[in-house]
This record gives sequence, C-alpha cells and structure tokens, in this order.
Amino acid sequence: MNPQSLSMPPRLNRLSELAKDLWWTWNPPAREVFRRLDYTLWRQTAHNPVLMLRNVSSDLLALAANDPDFLRAYDAALDALDRARTARDTWWLRHFPGNPGPIAYFSAEFALHQSLPIYAGGLGVLAGDHCKEASDLGLPLVGVGFMYPQGYFHQNVSPEGWQQEVYEHLNWADAPIEPAVTPDGSNCIVAVPLGHRSVLVSVWRVRLGRVKLYLLDTDLEENAPWDRELTARLYGGDRETRIQQEIVLGIGGVRALKAMGSTPVVWHLNEGHAAFVVLQRIRDLIESGQTFESALEEVRRTTVFTTHTPVPAGHDAFPFNLVETHLAGCWGTLGDYRDQFMALGSYDNGSGPQFNMTALALRTANGVNAVSQLHGVVTREMWAPIWPGLPDDQRPVRGVTNGIHVPTWLSTELMNLFDTYLSPDWRERHDDPDLWQRVNDIPDEELWHARQALRQYLFAFIRERARQRWRDERVSVARVVAAGTLLDPNALTLGFARRFTGYKRPELIFHNPDRLNAILNAPRRPVQVVFAGKAHPADETGKHHLQQVYRRAIDPAFGGRVAFVDDYDLHVAHFLVQGCDVWLNNPRKPLEASGTSGMKASINGVPHLSIGDGWWAEGYTGKNGWLIEGQPVKDATDIDAADASSLYDLLEHEVVPAFYDRDGGGVPRRWLQLVRQAIITVTPRFSARRMVKQYVDQMYAPALEGQKVEK
Repeated sequence: MNPQSLSMPPRLNRLSELAKDLWWTWNPPAREVFRRLDYTLWRQTAHNPVLMLRNVSSDLLALAANDPDFLRAYDAALDALDRARTARDTWWLRHFPGNPGPIAYFSAEFALHQSLPIYAGGLGVLAGDHCKEASDLGLPLVGVGFMYPQGYFHQNVSPEGWQQEVYEHLNWADAPIEPAVTPDGSNCIVAVPLGHRSVLVSVWRVRLGRVKLYLLDTDLEENAPWDRELTARLYGGDRETRIQQEIVLGIGGVRALKAMGSTPVVWHLNEGHAAFVVLQRIRDLIESGQTFESALEEVRRTTVFTTHTPVPAGHDAFPFNLVETHLAGCWGTLGDYRDQFMALGSYDNGSGPQFNMTALALRTANGVNAVSQLHGVVTREMWAPIWPGLPDDQRPVRGVTNGIHVPTWLSTELMNLFDTYLSPDWRERHDDPDLWQRVNDIPDEELWHARQALRQYLFAFIRERARQRWRDERVSVARVVAAGTLLDPNALTLGFARRFTGYKRPELIFHNPDRLNAILNAPRRPVQVVFAGKAHPADETGKHHLQQVYRRAIDPAFGGRVAFVDDYDLHVAHFLVQGCDVWLNNPRKPLEASGTSGMKASINGVPHLSIGDGWWAEGYTGKNGWLIEGQPVKDATDIDAADASSLYDLLEHEVVPAFYDRDGGGVPRRWLQLVRQAIITVTPRFSARRMVKQYVDQMYAPALEGQKVEK
C-alpha cells in the first residue's frame, strides 16, 4: 500500500492514479501537477511521481488540496487523461469505426520512463515510442514484455576506465506498475511449460493512456530458484537462459493475453525474440479443430514482424537439440507436426543449420518490415535463402523507417515557441510537413535564446551529476573531470550517445589526435565532445572502446574538451539530445539499421553529423546537417581513416565556422538556418505518428479481414 494513501486528502484521491499512468510522461499539464506539488522532491526523485508520492509530506498534500491554482492544474490533467483513455474521435476510430482489435505488440524491452528500467537501448526506445503514439492515435494496442526485477544494469566506471555492471533490485512500490487482474477478479498467473516442468508466470500491468502493457515475471515463490531468475535481468545469462526467456515471452505472452480475455486480431513481433508466439497460436488453432496447414495460414495472415538487425550474428539462433529440450512440454496436439514446425525455424547462416528465431518469424508473418529503406535493401539480400528463386525486388520485406514520439522528446522551450508561432493544433498535426514551414516565422533571436538555454540546462545537469558522484560516492578527481565539469557552457558541443560497440566506431573522432586537438582548442572557436553509452555486458570489444574514450576524457592533452557521462538512461538522454549543438553518428555502413537518437536531436534543433547509413541515408537534404563521406576504399582501416578525414574537414570548414559566425548582436544567423532545417525536415517525416500510421496502413490493415484504411 502507498504509505501516503491513508493521509491523501479526498480532494486529491486520483493523484496516485495519475502518477501510475505513464501518459503523464509526455503530457506537460500532467507533469506540471507534480512539479507544482514539490519541485525539489520532483527533481530528487528523477521525475518519478510514484516515488515522490511515497515521500511527500502530508502538510504539502493538505496545502495542495486547498490551493485553487494547484487544483485547477490537477483537474485539468485528470480531465485530459480521461479523454485520452475514452475519446471516440481518435484517428483510429475515424479509420476503423468498427474498432477491430486489439493489436498485440510483443517486445523483449520497452523504454517508457527511467523509473521502469526494462530497456537496454534503441529497440526498447522504439517499442516505447510506438506504444505512446498508439495511445495518442487511439489504437487498441496491448503490449507484452518482461517485468525485469533487476532491469538493465547501472554503469559504473573504474578509475582505469573499465565498465562495471551493477544490478539493483527494483523497489516495486516505486514503479508505475500494478498486478494485472483477470475478468474474474483474480491476479493473472499463467503456467508455461519449459522442458518437462511447468513455470508459473505472474503478469503486471502498466498504463499508457489508452494503451495497456502486460509484463511477465517468473519471480514467484512457487517456482524453483533458477526459474525465479529467468526474467530477472534484461539480456542476461547464457544461450540456454535466452531460449527459456524467449519461450516465456512467446508462449507465456499468448497465454497471458488469453487469461486476460484479450483476443488480438493482429500480432506484431518486434524482433525475433518473440517468435515463439506463433508456436502457441498454431497449437491453440489445432486444438480448436484446424489442420496444421490452415492454422499456419491463419497465423501467417495475422502476424506482422519487424526486424532491426543488419548483422547476421545479432539474430538469435539455437541448436536444434536445445530447442527440442526446452519445447518438450509445449507441443501438445502440435506434437505430430513438430518436424514441420522445426523446419520453419531452420536456417544455415554459414556455420550449419540451426533454429533461427528470425527465420521462424520471416516464414510465419505475412507482413515483414525493416526499419529504414536502406535496411530493407540489406535485409532482402541477407535473408535471400528464405525466398529461393525470388528476385530482390519481390522478396516480401518493406521498409517502415523508425520514428520518434515527438511529445516525449521535444523540449519545453521549443514547445513554447511552437505554441506561439505555429498553428494552435500543431500537436495533433505534427506529421504534416506543410505545418513545419512556419518554423521560419520564429525570430532568430528567440530561436537562439531557446537553443542557448537548452545547452545551459545540459551543463547544469552534468555538473550537478558530477557533484553528486563526488559527494555521495567519493569518486576520484579524475572521474569528476571525466564527467564534464571542465566543459565550457558556451562552446560548440558535439554529442555522441549510444550503445558502445565496434561497428558504431565511438573512437573514430580520435583517429588523428593532433588534428582533433587543434579543432577542440582553436583560439576563440573551441569545440568539445560529450560521450555517453553502455557496452553490452558480454561485449569486450565495446568495453575496450569505452575505456579508450574515458581515457581521452581524463587526458590533459585535450584540455578538458572531452567528457564521458556514465550510466546513460532516458533521463540523461533527454538532456543530451536537447542540449548539445551537433549530434555525431559514425557507424560503419551499412550496419546501422536505422538509429533514432539523431532524430530526437534534430527535432530540438540539433543538426545531425553522420555517415549516410540508416535513417540519415533518406533524411539528409544537404541543408539540415552534414554527411560524412570518406573517399571510396576497400580496407576497413582505410575506411576509418577516410571517414575520420571527412569528419575533420566538415568540422573545420563547415560546422565550426557556421556556429561561430555571429552578427553584431551575437546571433549566428547562418547556424540558425541549419537549426530550422533540422526541425522542419525531420519532425514530420521521422515522427512516430508517421511511423504508426504507416504500420496501420501497410502492415496492420491487411490482417484485419477486409477492413480498409483510408489514405
């Protein structure tokens, strides 16, 4: 029970409900309620209203219950929440008056808010943004994932620069979750067969306005200790743990939806981790009287699959004997067809046939998409053996380029400018390209003031974070320096924040240290770089890259112009994508499937400086950022040298001069044209609103049995 529930004034009896619906995270009127209640506590809890309500004083609650201004904000937020949950004039209902649904969306991770650490990176951020936009558009979407009690790791960095993973048990009372309750009023618990035993899985519910998310958890007393650990950590354990997790997600997820009385009409698998969904669905259809062939066809007709990975090694594959062992209890009446089912997952990626989860999904989904147009080309080529004899342009993989949830990632400063200079309904129309031409009406002085304010917020955050590390953790002076305390709040600031792994080349900018040093420490035109990100616990190469970047951050040769902000999460990401001046991205092409951090930066007026990979291959216009184009070479080492040289040229001849070329009033007019173009070109085209509408049009509609989407 919430400790404050006994002393909560009756006038504020829905405050806890508002705190537990993550709809508040992207709706400023709801956020304002908690800011007004206790701003200091709001900041101390990293914007976690559930934790905040467990610690706020009864006196403050009593004052708020009698404060007319607070009550107006509180009532307005709840009214907006109620309308978001129940509105009948949504985009979805205008296109589907019969309201078919629900749509089940399976993902191994969801990034919704830092108070619910069930995400590792881009896949989870994409899933979270998809769910939020589905709520805004009124889609009857139900998400299914894991409730990881230990979440993803917290990152510490040793004095030598090595990443150290720290796992902490989530305090359930501080998270925006509650038990999922079945139609008969009981807590939802389902049994999942694993091998020759049965594992119990409890289900938790997260609310996001109109959308519900169900999270699976095996940490029950009735389970064996090793089974209780199955869902403890995101992407933890060995291959055997991984396949058991994926059985829990796929088999258990389908059973959980059935127990909750949910009968989806579309099943969307976000990456191959969830592909065992099709096994349980085929089994259920056979038990209802269908043949294997008709069951497979029904499953295929109503399944949508999104693949995110352009690297063959990134797709989960298991030895057949391991699959047989752990699926032993799952076959049921499907047992006579196990050979046919195993064949659906059989794939040889060069090391002999294995059971490949992506192959299973590709063969059992009618709608398949990659996450950018370039990734679509790569995917059709990489998985050509799935469709033998079909030419490239006929392989059924379309590109639905990722998008970001604009209300989540857009800064308050720019929202205020848009309220003044754009159409009053810009929030509802933010995927309309014509609307964004009005950004040209914003005076340079006001746009520059907003951009400077966002940079100042970033540096205030960096310094306060370093101060807390110094005070609470007694970290070394070197770590305080590495965290960015010596950075100049007025200098041109590049941001590089993403997962640390080899193909993303986090060290590329250091390829020629002397040339970089000259750029960073140029008289009257300094440049600085802020890094952030985690390496996967098993990625030793990624950890080595991280260590090398950290060493640069404490190297006096760079004069305090390089920083590494540790423990990267959604909270840190907001400050970085809004507060940097340029967003740097330099993967080895074509290994970046899409990428979305550059989209988040661009909508905040932070131009993208990137290789032409992923989304930037279709997003770059020549006026909204810069394209790193090294001279054509074949050897990987030569590619790095050529790309680094191109990066330095761009910084020296285009980026730095544009930023520091100021008029008599100190306003960089040329720079602000880049800022405007970044906002104008990226916001509508790479929004989650465009993306989700495209999913409905091209992926969901064909599965809706004759329903037609208006275009």
